Amino acid sequence: MKKTRNATLLKMPKRIGSPAFAVESRIFFLRQQRVILDAHIAELYGVPVKVLNQQVKRNRERFPEDFVFQLTAKEHELLRSQIVTSKKNRGGRRYRPYAFTEHGAIMAATVLNSERAVQMSVFVVRAFVRLREMLATNRRLAGKIDELENRLDTTDSVILDLIGAIKELMTPRKPRRVRIGFELPRANARP
Repeated sequence: MKKTRNATLLKMPKRIGSPAFAVESRIFFLRQQRVILDAHIAELYGVPVKVLNQQVKRNRERFPEDFVFQLTAKEHELLRSQIVTSKKNRGGRRYRPYAFTEHGAIMAATVLNSERAVQMSVFVVRAFVRLREMLATNRRLAGKIDELENRLDTTDSVILDLIGAIKELMTPRKPRRVRIGFELPRANARP
């Protein structure tokens, strides 16, 4: 007898506490790239960090520099203060973490060969895509705001000109006093 497999469609949940939100909140912007750290990928894929890093080292040809890179000491210290890891003297990580780009995270799912890794890779891809869309939307909004500011600047100057003209019309001019009487022409005036 042949076994039938049920196909399930994985939708990206939109609420906080969902896997998609968990992925998005763990994506950092580092070296002009959106990356996710090895500890976060291992947690999402349900494997220990050590196993993930072993697979990356064993399959180095699948992970070029633009897929995965190790953080520098300075980057590690900066991120350490943001993600609150344990102190060196009290256990915890003893080496600098690896950062995976979008392609590196997908490649990690393929080398791990676990069902959870394959399922979660869909959420990882969708999270990176959603972030890319949000950045594009933010750029468009920034452009529209600049355009509105330029319009307001020109409109403000026109309004200020109109207000100035109205004020000129509103201020009463001093009436010309008409002198009564006879006045000699200036050329014939005596010194």
